[in-house]
Amino acid sequence: MNYDIFNGDADGIIALLQLQLANPVESVKVTGVKRDIQLLKKITPKAGDNIRVLDISMEKNMAELHDALCVGARVMYVDHHKAGDIPKHVNLFAHINLDANMCTSLIVSDLIDKQYHLWAITAAYGDNLFAKADSEADKLGLTELEKSQLKAFGTYINYNGYGSEVADLHVAPESLFSKLLKYKSPLDAINDPESVYFVLEKAYKADMQKAAGAKVLHSCDTAKVILLDDAPWARRVSGVLGNDLSNQAPNKAHAVLTYNNKGSYTVSVRAPLNNKQGAVDVCSQFATGGGRAAAAGINELPKEAVSQLVEVLADFYKSS
Repeated sequence: MNYDIFNGDADGIIALLQLQLANPVESVKVTGVKRDIQLLKKITPKAGDNIRVLDISMEKNMAELHDALCVGARVMYVDHHKAGDIPKHVNLFAHINLDANMCTSLIVSDLIDKQYHLWAITAAYGDNLFAKADSEADKLGLTELEKSQLKAFGTYINYNGYGSEVADLHVAPESLFSKLLKYKSPLDAINDPESVYFVLEKAYKADMQKAAGAKVLHSCDTAKVILLDDAPWARRVSGVLGNDLSNQAPNKAHAVLTYNNKGSYTVSVRAPLNNKQGAVDVCSQFATGGGRAAAAGINELPKEAVSQLVEVLADFYKSS
């Protein structure tokens, strides 16, 4: 069996998109909402299976990775999140880059000689790596219009991945991947009036308009924390709103809290754009936290721990 296991956000979807455009392989797709990262649990690998894992933390899937390797599966693992101790195994092909200005799609693009680099740039924009994406776009001589279009597309794809469950999303991640696979370039999709680009654009603008009145729980020189309503639209904007706020106030850290269906909050944290470190350190202080230096999250923050999060976030960046 061939398995493709990938995050349901822009980076995970576009990482797989590039691999499949470069070398189409029939595979079982395993994905979910952006926060659904323990995806290796969803398969039962056997000897000889080929598994590609894209844009989910190796550390959070370590036990299942060991199991897959032990039964004789071959695993290609590409990621930019906190990895833990990477196993040394003949069947593991790990491409891990923790640089704060890298994303999984850019790593994949390097692996396939930048054959579909416009897609990788789109993913970088979606992952809020605007400076890096602009730099890569400039190397290709893209116009300001093309750059703004790719930025919008990456943002829309990333926005679509957020929600407590797939039912919250406008397009299920596997379906979105399939819809994008027909386009060798993101500009082809943008220039096709029937493409999913326009579906996501309309939805994104409507949801972000609702988010304009979000409740501010805390605001100081180093951090801002906001709480969104208990509604699907709020869960959808939770990540991209954090990115948007970060670009508006690049010296502040930001946390966006949304109600989940487990009686607690889901949290998206963004380090200050001008100090892209520490987000994972803040989130890892809580039981279900993780991520990377520039952007991290907490899957289930108890309501009574909100004040602790505010204190940890503000204090961390006072001293950093």
